[in-house]
Order: sequence, then structure tokens, then C-alpha cells
Amino acid sequence: MASTVDDSTATVCINDVLMDDELRLVLAKLDSETDKENFGLVCKRWLHLQSTERKKLFARAGPHMLRRMAARFSRLQELDLSQSVSRSFYPGVTDSDLCMIADGFKCLKVLNLQNCKGITDNGIVAIGKGISSLQSLDVSYCRKLTDKGLSAVAEGCSDLRSLHLAGCRFITDGVLLALSKKCHKLEQLGLQGCINITDTGLIDLVNGCQGIRFLDINKCSNIGDVGVCIVSEACSSSLKIFKLLDCYKIGDVSISSLGRFCKSLETLIVGGCRDISDDSIISLAIACKNSLKNLRMDWCLNISDSSLSCILTECVNLEALDIGCCEEVTDVAFEGLISRENELTLKVLKVSNCPKITVAGIRMLLDKCVSLEYLDVRSCAQITEALCSEAGLQFPDCCKVNFTGSLSEPDVLL
Repeated sequence: MASTVDDSTATVCINDVLMDDELRLVLAKLDSETDKENFGLVCKRWLHLQSTERKKLFARAGPHMLRRMAARFSRLQELDLSQSVSRSFYPGVTDSDLCMIADGFKCLKVLNLQNCKGITDNGIVAIGKGISSLQSLDVSYCRKLTDKGLSAVAEGCSDLRSLHLAGCRFITDGVLLALSKKCHKLEQLGLQGCINITDTGLIDLVNGCQGIRFLDINKCSNIGDVGVCIVSEACSSSLKIFKLLDCYKIGDVSISSLGRFCKSLETLIVGGCRDISDDSIISLAIACKNSLKNLRMDWCLNISDSSLSCILTECVNLEALDIGCCEEVTDVAFEGLISRENELTLKVLKVSNCPKITVAGIRMLLDKCVSLEYLDVRSCAQITEALCSEAGLQFPDCCKVNFTGSLSEPDVLL
């Protein structure tokens, strides 16, 4: 007699088997954002778990919506409320919004408020008092802010690692003193255009913040050699990126100090610093020959062939170089490349407004630079498209040559 088999099986609901922590592990294994969103479509329970586990959010919302978001995304760590310069919305982020954020997002580590021009010290004080976990704050071009608001952030957010204040013209040395006292983990500080910052502020800053890796003081016209030298010595083991665009008071003393102390410097922006000359640049190139990747020194009018030749031969990992408007540089600067055994790692070169460089110099460069991606030769009377074609110059397939200014520029040297 044939045996009979019971084919009936019990129906098991996955929600009855898996606990919340197990479902969170499943969610953590999903790599793509689409898969994570689909996870939340299974049922309300899964949607709630997905919401509570969300770490990043880009939003456009007022206080009421922010309150609902805080309830839903209770573990949010990164919130981006930044506005575009060209496409702002009304009324934008307000102090009321910031008070709501301070009250509702207690796990927040990263807050981006770039170009939120409506906020004032009142809102930023609320952030400083309410979110002690904050590690990164960007309030660039929030032009109403003063020392009062940012000092409150320094006071309340001792874990702060990154602070960007570009365009905050009312900020003074007082903020740097507050950071020095409380924010000893600070690694990134952006002060572009903060014209009231002085050497005194930088000295105060590095008394307590000696782990700074990124410092942007572009267009801080009251910074001089004293402040730069103190920074280079205090942050010698950490400083990787230093931006000094149009800091016209700095000169060879600053550059020599960087070469003496900051052997791991990767990016240096000194465009417009017209008192810098060959001797200090050569010393820097030799000292940082293994680390330097990006160097901008356009409008450094005392720079000549000896500097450029040393940079091209010594800096073995150089990727981007701007010598625009260095009118004394000639083809001689490239002659040292002829005997170079290894190819250049250079990807971006800007020689615009260098009237003494010719097609012959560019040819010597190309012979050792097969990885070049962008070459700017605008306003170089001896390097026109017609002359390059006539000389039979062969640019790398991936290289864009900007003869007239019609091409967009890479932002690596900004």
C-alpha cells in the first residue's frame, strides 16, 4: 500500500520570527539606497525601522515638518539644509527651524546651513546649547552671524571637528579663542573672507587646536607672516591643506616656515601673495617633495624658472599646478624634464598669461606627462591652438586644452 504524505505546511509570518534588532541587521546589509527604500515598503513596522535607522537627510522644511521628521528619523546624524546661491527659496531656514532642530535631533553630528542667509545668532546659540554631539557645522555665507553665535557652538560642542565660516564677515578673533578653549579635536576650519581675523586669532587658535589638517584663510587680508609661522610650527604633524589666497601680507618667511615644519603638506594655495620669491618656493618643494600634490601660486610675480624647474623635478606626486600670470617663467623651466626618468603625475596645469612660455616648452612637458587632464593656456600669445596644430603637438586623449576660456575649470585649486 502506498504511503500518504501530509503536504500541509504551517504559514509563518516573518514579523513573528524576526525581532527588531535582527531586522536592523538585515537593513544594514543593504548597500543601495533603492534597496533601503524598498525595505520600508514591506509594512509599517519595517518603514518605522527604516526611518529610525536613517542617518542622512537633505531637507527643505519649516518647523512643523521638522518636528515630524525628528519624530520619524530619531537617530539622524547628518542634516543638510543648505541653499543654492542661485536658487534660494522663501523664507528659507529661520531661527525657529534651528530651535526645532536643536530640540528634536539630539544625535546630530553633521549640520550644513550653507547660504542660509536668514539665520542669526539666536538660532546658532540654540544649536550650540542643544546638540552637544555636533562634529561638523557649515554656516558659510550666513552673513548675519557674529562671535556670539559661533562662540556658543564652541562652548557647547566640544567634539567639533569641522567648522566652515566662509563669508561670515563679522567673525573676529574671539571665535578662534573660544575654539581654542573648548574644541581641542578641531581638524578643519574654513575662514575665507573673514577679514577681521588677525595673527592674534591664529596664535590663540593653535594654543588649543594643534591637530588642524585643513585651514582656509583665503582673502583674510589681515593675516601676516607671524600668524602663518605659528600655525606651521604648532600644527606641523597634522597640517595637510593650507589656503592663503590673496593674503598679500605673507612672504618668504611664511613659505620657508611651512617647508621647515610641515613635511606632510599636500595642498598649498598662495595665489596673489606677490612677495613670495624663488628661494622659499624651492625650499618648500624640496622639503615637501613626497607629499605636495596641489600648488597654486598664480600672480606670484617674483617666481621664475628656477622655482618651476625645482617643483617639476622634485615633487614626485604633484597633480595640480597653477603658475598663471607668473610672467618671468620661460621654456627653460621645462628643460630639466628631459633627463627625468619617471613620468610626471601632473593632471592639471595652468599657465595662463605666461607670455614667455611657448609651444616648445609645452612639448617638453607633454613628453613626460601622459596623464595630463586639463591644460590652461589662455592669453598665452605663443601657445595658440593654431601654433600647437602647426607644431604637431599630441595631447593625451583625456586632456582638455583651454585656449580661450570656453572650458569649465577643475576646482582642485580653488
